[in-house]
Amino acid sequence: MSDVVTGEAVVVEVRVAQLPSRAAALLIDILVQLVALFGASLLIGALAWGLDEALTTMIYIALTVLVLVGYPVISETLSRGRSLGKLALGLRVVSDDGGPERFRQALFRGLAGMVEFWMLSGAPALISSLISEKGKRLGDIFAGTIVISERGPAQYGPPLEMPPQLASWAATLELSQLPEGVSATARQYLMRWHDLSPVIQHEMGVRIATEMSAFVSPPPPPGVPPFAYLTAVLAERRRRDQVRLAQRTGTAWNAQQGPDGTPWPQQQTYAPQPHQGAPQAPAPSSHPRPAHQQPYGQNGSAEQPAPQSPQPGGQPPGPPSGGFVPPA
Repeated sequence: MSDVVTGEAVVVEVRVAQLPSRAAALLIDILVQLVALFGASLLIGALAWGLDEALTTMIYIALTVLVLVGYPVISETLSRGRSLGKLALGLRVVSDDGGPERFRQALFRGLAGMVEFWMLSGAPALISSLISEKGKRLGDIFAGTIVISERGPAQYGPPLEMPPQLASWAATLELSQLPEGVSATARQYLMRWHDLSPVIQHEMGVRIATEMSAFVSPPPPPGVPPFAYLTAVLAERRRRDQVRLAQRTGTAWNAQQGPDGTPWPQQQTYAPQPHQGAPQAPAPSSHPRPAHQQPYGQNGSAEQPAPQSPQPGGQPPGPPSGGFVPPA
């Protein structure tokens, strides 16, 4: 993932295309260009019978330039950053500010590609892509563009599906002050959630949620555990990034709907969803709720319960049962 800063000084998180997918898209485009060159050469050879040799040579040169340079320039300009290869691999060329690729930028990329790929066998493009933090080849550097992936792998990152009970609350969040470092810490925690012990899951969740709540408002509804709170905030931030990027690239997107096209549900009191094989939340009692079920305070931080007495044998108390269970 990488961040781009739009013309309105808004940070948008995008997924930079990886070198293997870009190489596969390039091979498809090269194959299309070679087939076009071969077919056009046969056609010109049949129609130019009896023409002057110099005129025939000039036609062939013009045809070669049109296919090698005109094909990527025209296709990327008309399709807002997509050639046939990029369309097949789910890639798109956008400006450094996240906006759609313009004709001038496509022309720079096409001219540079003529030198990078056809004259120097792709060596400059490979070296530049390996050195650049965002995988830019020379054409991208000159044009001020970046190639992004619009298809995320199924196993990419943590499960950031919005908890249904928190969707309408998350839509009201003020996220402009949320630092990228805090978001990255929360994202890493969610990715490693299943690898942590229950005690560490709870302790780290409370600490990260408390840190994040200092930059996010309003506080969540009562009873929201840290894992659900962090998931809802990151999911809403990603949804807004996708809306901004869609608006800049001209892609249709309904900001009032979730990623699956269904409307966000109305505000509800948070209640964990049942999970097969997972323990259920305990019934209300006179005892204090564990920290991961305690309501968040006015500043969004979790209220801490009273320390528990150690168990016999000097062993520390186990983690509280019940609460939000993340998807497997």
